[in-house]
Parts: sequence; structure tokens; C-alpha cells
Amino acid sequence: MSVLVVGKFTGDTALFRKMMTERVSELAGVAEQARGAGCLHHRFGVGDGFVAMVDEWESPQQFEQFFSRPDIQALVGEMGASGPPEISVVEALTTPDEF
Repeated sequence: MSVLVVGKFTGDTALFRKMMTERVSELAGVAEQARGAGCLHHRFGVGDGFVAMVDEWESPQQFEQFFSRPDIQALVGEMGASGPPEISVVEALTTPDEF
């Protein structure tokens, strides 16, 4: 059973967008590490003063172990997050209306 991890990071969205274009190789490496640690899917979105993250992980423990790494926490700060994110972890369901 996999889990969905939904995060909301308040902060500087202009800095976040800049990081996405200026540190492509580094972020691709982080994505590869996340896949190796159990992440099945990953996506970011930007709202008014916040960045949203939606991930699917094999288990909540794998997400927690990866996300708590000091290098990942430092990267989150460098990407413009101000303060700890709001994180929700929920069971991923397969439903008839899924696409």
C-alpha cells in the first residue's frame, strides 16, 4: 500500500521558480535519490505565497527518512521556504474514477 504525501510550503515563490531553472542538474539528482528511496511520483505547484508538493511514496517511513535528511532540509530552505511545511500523509487508493 502506497501513501500520498501532500505538502504546503509558505515562502518566496519567485525564488522557488528561479531555483527550478538554475539548479536543474542538482534537482534531477535529488529526484533520482528520491526514486531510489521509495518515491513513486513527485510534483510541485505554485500558489499565492506558497509551493505545494504532491508525492506518492511506498511507505510513510520512507518519506520521513528521506525528507528528514539534513541536505534535503537545507535544500527546502534554499528554495525559499519560510518555516516548517504543513505535511499530510494519506493512504493512496485505487478508485474507479482514477485517471
